Amino acid sequence: MRVDVLHRMFVAVGISAIALIGLGVTTIAQGQREQGKQEDHKDAGQGRGRGRGQQEPDKQEPPKQEQRRAEREQQDLIHQHEQRLPQYREVLDQQQRVAEQRAAQLQQQKRNAQYRYQQEYLAHLREQRSRLQSRDRHDYDHDPFFYTPSKYRYHRGGRYYETNQYGLDLLRQAVNYGYEEGYRAGRADRDDRWPSNYKDCYAYQDANYGYDGFYVDRDDYNYYFREGFRRGYEDGYGRHHKYGSVSNGKVAILAAVVAGIIVYEAIR
Repeated sequence: MRVDVLHRMFVAVGISAIALIGLGVTTIAQGQREQGKQEDHKDAGQGRGRGRGQQEPDKQEPPKQEQRRAEREQQDLIHQHEQRLPQYREVLDQQQRVAEQRAAQLQQQKRNAQYRYQQEYLAHLREQRSRLQSRDRHDYDHDPFFYTPSKYRYHRGGRYYETNQYGLDLLRQAVNYGYEEGYRAGRADRDDRWPSNYKDCYAYQDANYGYDGFYVDRDDYNYYFREGFRRGYEDGYGRHHKYGSVSNGKVAILAAVVAGIIVYEAIR
């Protein structure tokens, strides 16, 4: 009798254990199914988000193509330069003769410092002239100035002129070179104890140093060279640094002064 009771007790315990195990398995399976549904819903939402224009992090927009001048405009610009160069060569030849006359005058006036400065200036011009005469046909096709459209306009003499970054950089060079040469010319006149007069300097009258006939008109280059020159002359003659600075023996015009001389704005 006692054995039957114990047997029935063991059977009841076993059935209960099996029921509990089955319930646990069912609960785990339901949880996994719910998680799977949530993940599927999340993936679907992300897919719809990308469909509205969102991009995956590792994808990048292709680079935009650089704008170029129209072919006709580029050819017109090349034609202008080809006409300008022979005229500029003639100007350099004429200025060489004027410089020789000017040098003789300085010697008669015993302005030794100004004479030495002018000879150095002329040496630079001769090198510049030699490079221009020995140059073969310019590689217009690979010069970015000729295919880059105008993006700026600058104001001079009551008119606006359009150019691109390369032309603008050349105008800045004109101001910088003008200041450097003016500083040296002013210091030379002071050393000679000659009255201050920047307009009397040959370099100011010539104003072609650094110009090779490209990118901007010679009149524009001359104008900005002279604007830098007169400020450099004032600093050099007065031995002060109102418009520029001196570092390790090299003079340079202040960037703020250049910005005040070359007034320009973006047009595109």
